[in-house]
Amino acid sequence: MRGLLERIQRARRQPFHAMTAQDARAAYELAAEVLEPPRTPLERVENFAMPLEVPECSGLLRPARLYAPSRERLPLLLYLHGGGFTIGGLETHDSLCRQLAARSGAAVVALDYRLAPEHRFPAAAHDSWAALRWLAGEGAQRLGLDGSRLAVGGDSAGGTLAAVSALHARDEGLPLALQVLITPGTTAHADTDSHREFAEGFLLDQAAIVWFFDHYIDRGQRSDWRFAPLLADDLDGVAPAWIGLAECDPLVDEGIAYADRLRLAGVPVQLELWRGLTHDFIKMGRAIAEAGDAQASIAAALREAFGLPTPPAA
Repeated sequence: MRGLLERIQRARRQPFHAMTAQDARAAYELAAEVLEPPRTPLERVENFAMPLEVPECSGLLRPARLYAPSRERLPLLLYLHGGGFTIGGLETHDSLCRQLAARSGAAVVALDYRLAPEHRFPAAAHDSWAALRWLAGEGAQRLGLDGSRLAVGGDSAGGTLAAVSALHARDEGLPLALQVLITPGTTAHADTDSHREFAEGFLLDQAAIVWFFDHYIDRGQRSDWRFAPLLADDLDGVAPAWIGLAECDPLVDEGIAYADRLRLAGVPVQLELWRGLTHDFIKMGRAIAEAGDAQASIAAALREAFGLPTPPAA
């Protein structure tokens, strides 16, 4: 990891916080899969428009992509990409979604939710919950999937959105098999010890976090649990959680705190902490072996939650 960080620093790429949101999106899309393995072929990879019922507009359609290793009626994971609510999309997380589908035997549906600053808080949270609700209803049937076996997951900001969607599902009585939270953000003000310790030089810098937050949400709104799920009144009855964290990540403390609160609420939690790694390591499978280990751990958790058999060794 240290060697990889040194190579990234020597490349002297312009940081996201020095760009416009539009330029940062383009730069992220160009670089997002450089350290990932080639895109795994799957039986089904299909783009479609997902209809979302959200409070601020009627008849919203958002791009989405289905990944499935077979044409059977599979259970599914709604995947929400990372990128600080500001960058990222279907292309930046395509390789990862393919890996999760291939390794687990489940289908993965990736959502291209609305991004800031064009669409500020709570637009991304509204889109994510609306997508989960649609998949649990008519959506899974339209796609030929099993909406009665449903999970939600994501990385970084997508992990935040997944945790928030799991809380909405609990409140609305929608049963989820699992929530997959990869290096999620859960606090309001980026003020934990790990934010100070890993503020610079560990891939996700404090300046980038400030830039993402300022694009997405007003300071006066940041104690809303739909941005900071650690501040939710209670976590009782939410879906079991798989939480994967990196030791050298500004977000690691809040990830551990969220796992602790879930456990105190009686929620089953599988917490995995990868030593010596940074934020976004799960998308570095070509350079970091632990990325594959993390993907395999998620796949195993999904198979157990969905009651799927372990696939034969390749």
